[in-house]
Amino acid sequence: MQFTSEQRLDDGVLEREFTLGEIPGILWTPASASVSAPAPLILVGHPGGLRRMYPRLVGRARQSAADGFAAATIELPGSGDRPRSAAAEQARADLRRALEAGEPVGEEIVDRLVLPLVEKAVPEWQAVLDALLLLPEIGGPVGYSGGVISIGIRLAVVEPRISAAVLFAGSFVPRSLFEEARQVTIPLHVLLQWDDEGNDRQSALDLFDAFGSKEKTLHANMGGHTGVPQFAGDAAARFFTRHLS
Repeated sequence: MQFTSEQRLDDGVLEREFTLGEIPGILWTPASASVSAPAPLILVGHPGGLRRMYPRLVGRARQSAADGFAAATIELPGSGDRPRSAAAEQARADLRRALEAGEPVGEEIVDRLVLPLVEKAVPEWQAVLDALLLLPEIGGPVGYSGGVISIGIRLAVVEPRISAAVLFAGSFVPRSLFEEARQVTIPLHVLLQWDDEGNDRQSALDLFDAFGSKEKTLHANMGGHTGVPQFAGDAAARFFTRHLS
């Protein structure tokens, strides 16, 4: 891991941009983090476009830092300045075409769009986690928050270092990931926007039902995709405080 820039934000949070191979990312650590008191870590997911998403990501990271957690995010494959996949671009175009025509989005389109992303992004998250946990100021336990929910499902199944997850039910999920969801056993806090124009509500409810976790909470709120209320974010923060502190 190579740090390429750093700045101290006005609340004392240290923000460092990094690269790991071809993977760019950002790490935020609270002022309290040190070798003698390493901070627990939250992996902050998002749907892609690190620069576009930065205002929301830094807000989430600063909230995490206020609660004593470090936070890290990475650019997804095929997003930002990373190389594009012709197959993914075609699948995205087919998805837009179906939505604009008011047609049902077929499972074949969802599989072509989401499964290759999960296959590439999850090992990248694991490689970044390996590198982050070598830093003396970062320790466990580790949580995962937000992002493409299919990536969160796969990470929760294959990565034993993740102890709890906050998942956002706001993206298409391949049917095969429903079967993986049954293998998830860590505590979950799932956010659902009831009127999300880009998300099938019943599919999101079915996915929540499929999760195998004994502790799972569904936090549903009125409003569209970007209208998550502040109190819902506060509830997610309390969830991590209970499970990662």
